[in-house]
Amino acid sequence: MKIIHISDIHLTLPGEPMGGLDPHERLALAFADMAAHHADAARIVITGDLAHWGERGAYDALQAALADMSVPVRLMIGNHDDRDTFLKVFDGQPTDANGFVNHAETIGDTRFIYLDSVGARTHAGHFCAARRGWLRDELAACTRARLFMHHNPMPLGLPAEDKIALNAADRGPFEALIREYAPKIDYLHFGHVHAPVHGGWAGVRFASVPSTGNQSIPDLHEPDLLQGAPMAPAYCVILAGPEQTIIHQIPFAWDGPVIRTGTSWEDWSKPGQAAE
Repeated sequence: MKIIHISDIHLTLPGEPMGGLDPHERLALAFADMAAHHADAARIVITGDLAHWGERGAYDALQAALADMSVPVRLMIGNHDDRDTFLKVFDGQPTDANGFVNHAETIGDTRFIYLDSVGARTHAGHFCAARRGWLRDELAACTRARLFMHHNPMPLGLPAEDKIALNAADRGPFEALIREYAPKIDYLHFGHVHAPVHGGWAGVRFASVPSTGNQSIPDLHEPDLLQGAPMAPAYCVILAGPEQTIIHQIPFAWDGPVIRTGTSWEDWSKPGQAAE
């Protein structure tokens, strides 16, 4: 099964830049690349920070951009989003009984669970008891699951970034829940950090994805300031099988030369020398 994971698109009102970039142009390039190369994907999952300032016009623009997508898209919110405004525009978006943008679906034999980790007027993640109760019910009822969320639920060894990870009060209970159901969870995918980070935590494997806008520059010492730059964007292609997960990072905006080379030994011989 092929899943497209894209995150942190940070749309503004059309025509407004974000971090010196046009986020709408970047998203259009990403969607065009997906249409050209990955129309066979089962889903496109966008893990939050849909709108940089949570404005209605940004969500309207996203809705318009999604109109012609042939692959089903699943939307999640991040710390830059406004839940109420998002739900007014995407009024068909499923939510849980408490109004959080928690939703799930079964694809093949796997429960895809999409989490709402947004708190009010804070960039740190939140996943309260009500949300944990909903997730517990989902995990208890399925045989295998794949989780998507915006915030990284664990510290990443980046002091400034870790200040806006899942907050300390919710982190412990969330970790305990994940650890309890880890044998059922194939993978945990998240955004937020604007960089690819991979590892294991609470008995499950995890991976984050770059942004379609500015990328973060990891700093394992800086305690307060986040670092970023308008470096090349990417999205990820997840090849999900019953026994493995393979993740490819796609540099969709590259417009420079592409070098194609064969795979035989002679194809890599030094020019002018006979292969030995």
